[in-house]
Amino acid sequence: MLPACVGLVPFGVVCGVGAAAAGADWLAALGMSVLIFSGAAQILAAQLYAGGAPFAIIVLTCFVLGLRFLMYSAAMAPHLRTLSPAWQRSLAFLLTDQAFAVVVRRFDASSDPRDGASYFLGTGVALWGTWQATNMAGFLAGNLIPAWLSLDFAVPLCFLALMAPLMRSGPNLAAAVVAGSAVLLLQALPMRLNLVVAGVLGIAAGTLAEAARERWKAR
Repeated sequence: MLPACVGLVPFGVVCGVGAAAAGADWLAALGMSVLIFSGAAQILAAQLYAGGAPFAIIVLTCFVLGLRFLMYSAAMAPHLRTLSPAWQRSLAFLLTDQAFAVVVRRFDASSDPRDGASYFLGTGVALWGTWQATNMAGFLAGNLIPAWLSLDFAVPLCFLALMAPLMRSGPNLAAAVVAGSAVLLLQALPMRLNLVVAGVLGIAAGTLAEAARERWKAR
């Protein structure tokens, strides 16, 4: 996970800077990174907090941004079904975009769910620890880093690098193309719902493509 942790550094620093700019003290900034553990949600929460938004609106916005994890969880559930509830809940907290991208491949390659779960735990702890350290570094740096640097560009690039090995089959490519196109075409939807709708459309496209491929093989 070292490449993914390195990719998190600029984004974590930006989130820490955002918390400082919003007027949070170090304890509040640390608490936000520890509990939310989501770059997009943290940045929006800091912006809404700085703008005086009601607490309920901040929570609702973060909730909508996190809806994509329902899809990640649905994909992970069959692999984690045999584990204890304590294992499942602990791993659910550590689920991120980067962790999902690598852990789902580990589960597919291993028949032992405990092996995949241990890998998941190590992946999540590495990312979570890096996230806390970089957020605190960003908070201490405060507004010394100019906004025009746009350091958060490294995060989607890192995630694309992790996802690239999965784009080797027709159904996966179909899901990626449909979901990516839908995100762009549905940007007008409120509360970033385009991410959720695009995810559902991508899953549907991948499922239909997989079914069509199986029917073709059966001929």
